[in-house]
Amino acid sequence: MQKVITDDLDALLDILPSYIRQPLCQQANISELLEVVLDLGRSSEARFPRREVVLSPKEVSEQDIDYVASRISSFGDDNRAGIERTLHRISAIRNRKGRIVGLTCRVGRAVFGTIKIIEDLVQSGKSVLLLGHPGVGKTTMLREVARVLADDLNKRVIIVDTSNEIAGDGDIPHPAIGHARRMQVTTPTKQHAVMIEAVENHMPEVIVIDEIGTELEAQAARTIAERGVQLVGTAHGNTLENLMMNPTLADLVGGIQTVTLGDEEAKRRGTQKSILERMSPPTFSIVVEIQDWDKVAIHPDVGEAVDATLRGQPTATEIRWLDETGEVKVERKVPITSTNKTTKGKRLARENNLHKLYLFGINRGRLEQMAKERQLSLDIVNNLNDANLFITSRSYYRRKPQKVRDAETANLPIYVLKSNTPSQIRQLLDDIYPPDKANSLKLALGEAEEAVSQVKSGQEAAELSPQSAYIRRLQHLIAERNNLASHSLGKDPNRWVRIYRE
Repeated sequence: MQKVITDDLDALLDILPSYIRQPLCQQANISELLEVVLDLGRSSEARFPRREVVLSPKEVSEQDIDYVASRISSFGDDNRAGIERTLHRISAIRNRKGRIVGLTCRVGRAVFGTIKIIEDLVQSGKSVLLLGHPGVGKTTMLREVARVLADDLNKRVIIVDTSNEIAGDGDIPHPAIGHARRMQVTTPTKQHAVMIEAVENHMPEVIVIDEIGTELEAQAARTIAERGVQLVGTAHGNTLENLMMNPTLADLVGGIQTVTLGDEEAKRRGTQKSILERMSPPTFSIVVEIQDWDKVAIHPDVGEAVDATLRGQPTATEIRWLDETGEVKVERKVPITSTNKTTKGKRLARENNLHKLYLFGINRGRLEQMAKERQLSLDIVNNLNDANLFITSRSYYRRKPQKVRDAETANLPIYVLKSNTPSQIRQLLDDIYPPDKANSLKLALGEAEEAVSQVKSGQEAAELSPQSAYIRRLQHLIAERNNLASHSLGKDPNRWVRIYRE
């Protein structure tokens, strides 16, 4: 499926001390080497896709680090260097005095076939943004995009190469970029200026840019797109939602602003008066989330995807992957929502439940009890691959444990609760199984009656679901009629009633 055309591995091995190089050369799968790590006072390590190998028990010394540094190019402001006419990247870790105390020697490979899965998107002439976690192959794919556009489609392609990672170290670009031209950047802080210079001075049809990460670079990208030049680039973030939540880079997908609606418009839309909307057309028409070397999730219309996300509506996503024969397979996904059905002689029952929930850090017993109170039948799965909705708490989501990262990598919708409190769990159930409006009053009053019964049976207190001021007033009257106390908590529109003994 993918054919490595060159990795110039000998050039990387030659810069290493002999006691590190020799055991490394003896590794059976050296062709899969990702990087070599040298940290002062520690053993040297080689990293492969699924394992790490200690190359020597001898601790790395200052002389070893100086030996490597003397055999490569000078480090730039981004603490990166390279090896002439190769794609290898050497990154430095420095102490507080600026001395190098660690080196990461990363193998750079030129690979054919990496853009087969998105070749039609690149050839469409639309601007394409690649997202994905480090090491998933964004730069490798970007390199071949430049070659295909320049050689196969005969377009004028300029690469803005800030760290010489796309076209390699030295003044002569690596042959992996084909006939594309490369503009080097003296320091990362000037990347946005070189992007504009490329358009003004060299008349490109396509600009390829790696790692858009600042507001100035995002503005430069918009300027380029508005001049009719196709952009193909990468940015910091794993998913479209990550980009939308990043105030620095949100402009790449149109920017997000708060809009205050009039009373009539808010009523017509069925929303609050203050809502989030997209500010402008996206700089990039297409977003590709690289989930693995041979699997991507595609948002073919970024404007529509952003608008739908801001409105809480499902977004169409196209999943593509390469099968065992190297053929591209396509699956179009639309997140499934539940459907509600009313049955005669019963309170509102929720049937046809299509949500498969994976809980992480959530009180399952409490969730199931509250679902039972609402006559909901939950489908809680134990395997992440079987789920279509991942539910976790804010504290877990912020720490990003492996399960959360796995869910993000699988492009699984994630619902984040502020906490495990009853009110938050009720809000969750309301969001994923919205009540039928015709029966919402009956449900709310029934919930109050049930809470009264629980408190009278000895429970200290019971909290109800968030409701409007009118419905809360009726719930207070139910508590008062049963000689119980009650008060409202929270802020509108998520204000709720608590019933308790005085």
